[in-house]
Amino acid sequence: MSFLFGNTRSPQRGSANGGVQSPVAESAGADVAMKFYQELIDRRPVLLDEKLKLHAQIIDEFNLTMLEKMPREELLKHVRSYVADYVNAEKISLNQKELTAFTEEIINEMTGFGPIEPLLKDPTINDILINTHKQCFVERFGKLYETAVHFKDEAHLLRIINRIVAGIGRRVDESSPMVDARLPDGSRVNIAIRPIAVDGPLVSIRKFSDKPFSMDRLLEVGTIRPQMNDVLKAASQGRISMIISGGTGSGKTTMLNALSNYIPVGERLITIEDAAELQLQQPHVGRLETRPSNTEGRGEVRMRDLVKNALRMRPDRIIIGECRGDEAFDMLQAMNTGHEGSMTTIHANNPRDALKRLEQMVSMAGMTMPAVAIRAQIASAIKVIIQLQRLPDGKRRVTSIGEITGMEGEVIQMHEIFKFVKESTDEKGNIQGHYRATGIRPNFLADLKAYGIELPTTHFDASKAL
Repeated sequence: MSFLFGNTRSPQRGSANGGVQSPVAESAGADVAMKFYQELIDRRPVLLDEKLKLHAQIIDEFNLTMLEKMPREELLKHVRSYVADYVNAEKISLNQKELTAFTEEIINEMTGFGPIEPLLKDPTINDILINTHKQCFVERFGKLYETAVHFKDEAHLLRIINRIVAGIGRRVDESSPMVDARLPDGSRVNIAIRPIAVDGPLVSIRKFSDKPFSMDRLLEVGTIRPQMNDVLKAASQGRISMIISGGTGSGKTTMLNALSNYIPVGERLITIEDAAELQLQQPHVGRLETRPSNTEGRGEVRMRDLVKNALRMRPDRIIIGECRGDEAFDMLQAMNTGHEGSMTTIHANNPRDALKRLEQMVSMAGMTMPAVAIRAQIASAIKVIIQLQRLPDGKRRVTSIGEITGMEGEVIQMHEIFKFVKESTDEKGNIQGHYRATGIRPNFLADLKAYGIELPTTHFDASKAL
């Protein structure tokens, strides 16, 4: 293994630790080892110091150029052998299972994101929220739980943060203390450090699912009903432009990904995001991502720049991950000039608020347009608003599907097609309710006929719950 090292000394083999041999046995899987590791640290906190000490030693002694070129399996073999030698030399008392867990954590520290690796691999976790190096919370099934995961100190957490942002060529420091980033698997990350984070670094990770939710899955968990799904499927196939509205964590991106499955495969899609996280399933997708300015204040690529550029890329539809600024003006222009069926998400508590926010964002573009002209643009471009909500019991629901029907005077006219009616809360805190059609048939049904799409009139029957 000497080719991996510089001229520094590797640890000597010893006979302590009850005769633990190298390489480390492979009997326990990596995932099991990582879960076991946290229990081990809780019992023996001193091992956290040993892990950081050993990690620093490996960085100093290993030939990093060789490590970067080495296949992962070969890297694991050498690191495991090295860790076993270190444990023996330092007379650290670990049984075989504990040694496996300790070794896997060292490898995670080298190649992954340290203490949060087990959380990133846990499929039941949606969000990871790090409040300084002392606390870490996760969201499971809509509820927040504190974990035992923590970092050695602030410097340890900052090392992990720098590893995250360096992977996509971004930076975070005192001059630029906030950053949006993403992990290699596409998970969305927001980071704030001192001086704006008063008590220490704050990290929020919205996990990326290997298997994105399909509409079938949303139907299964009760987010939407079959009749509502049929209408949204027809609207997607029939190039009806839509906005998905909702609060933070309400499932807007999940809904956008699921709806995109209904877009015909022959269309060219261009996605535009601050941090790329959409998982569109079509074969013809071009992905664009904004870029912050460099240390000299140059090179910034804004969302609006990307929307303008996307129009030159011959898209059939433009999908904007989240509309939050002056790019709203260019998005409406695109929807009104041959890019019907485009979609975006927006933060708002109800459909009417979504329209108000959109109007405000268009005015941010600096155009000297009266409010009534902006509203006319919105009414002409957008036909459907889907409202999502994360209820107090943690469940996510489509609470309203509405249609914009045009202008009456200076007011955008809109009617509701489907809605979720809350009834009560049971003893376990679960919200009880039902979905209903309002009885109004949407005007865009006539447009769908041009695509050969027709929906049963029973879908809009208000006499019974869906």
